[in-house]
Amino acid sequence: MIPRFSQGRRGLIVAALGTSMTVSWASSYYIPAVLAVPMATSFGVSPVWVFGAFSMAMVVSALVGPWAGARIDGRGGRGVLMLSNLVFAAGLALLAGAPTLAVLFAGWAVIGLGMGIGLYEAGFATLAGIYGKDARGPITGITLIAGFASTVGWPLSGLMLGAWGWREACLGWALIHLCIALPLNACLPKGTEVIRPSAPPAETGPPPSRLALGLLAFVFAATWFNSTAMAAHLPGLLQEAGATTAVAIAAGALIGPAQVAARVLEFGLLRRFHPLVSTRIAAAAHPVAAVALVSFGGPAAYAFALLHGAGNGILTIAKGTLPLALFGEAGYGQRIGWLGAPARILQAAAPLIFGAALAAWGLSAIWLTAGIGAAAMGALMLVRRG
Repeated sequence: MIPRFSQGRRGLIVAALGTSMTVSWASSYYIPAVLAVPMATSFGVSPVWVFGAFSMAMVVSALVGPWAGARIDGRGGRGVLMLSNLVFAAGLALLAGAPTLAVLFAGWAVIGLGMGIGLYEAGFATLAGIYGKDARGPITGITLIAGFASTVGWPLSGLMLGAWGWREACLGWALIHLCIALPLNACLPKGTEVIRPSAPPAETGPPPSRLALGLLAFVFAATWFNSTAMAAHLPGLLQEAGATTAVAIAAGALIGPAQVAARVLEFGLLRRFHPLVSTRIAAAAHPVAAVALVSFGGPAAYAFALLHGAGNGILTIAKGTLPLALFGEAGYGQRIGWLGAPARILQAAAPLIFGAALAAWGLSAIWLTAGIGAAAMGALMLVRRG
């Protein structure tokens, strides 16, 4: 058994992992928004092809997530996270040198592999191995830092695109992985405190039931579907509600700050409560925001963005803290890999599904995500602390 790490090192570990996570999110999940159009133009195809390749990458990430979690459970996260940086760099380099659309798809498949072993689930499992049941604070900490991934990533991708081109921007992100993120992950502890199946029940928590696992998988899939749908279509939705283009864009810009503010609240006030309490509150935020938007139209655009963003911010943390609180540390990494797989697959389909609903129904499309959010809230009410 490797000892828990001191409070003195906790801040350094959280800062290193949070910064490397920021690079991983910024160079994968957030690059299509800036680079998809120039990528597609260079190959003479519609941007839909590039977004399709990105969706494929998310499916790949869902398939490899449980393996990565099991590996982290047994050997710690340092090696897996360092490997993710090498995989991300290889995928980005493959994009940069892609001579054909087929090679571009291959590059995105490699990036999907990196996403499966190098995003939040891997980070959460790493922290659970280091801090055990006390990982809630560090998990919140890395989400606070990586919550700025779009704030950093979009402008930096845009700067590299404007100065050099999209291929060179991909190479730039590959170098950032090798020169910044990889050394930061190398600073993490080498091992993990492995929780054996024979450990006392008080340490490992109650055995997870299939019902509880199924309910959580549904909750995470439903809420991440809504998050991705809003990320792709929020300005259009707010305009359907009567907001001007300027108001819609300004309201959308509040999502990030709302997420970070809610995570600060979780780190302070809400950490006094069981994660199930904060998760239920967060799940209710989107349906309440939807009712406000339909009831008051364009003037409620800012309120909608703030409520949705705040709920999404806490739900991101809950994806790591709630399974830990309910089921304990034993098998945690593999468990959140399986719990996150349906969410990744639905994320891949969310922009297309909600985009079709928005085109067909206009503002009424919000009832689709509101209904999904309400169903998630209902599922959480069936989950018991054990």
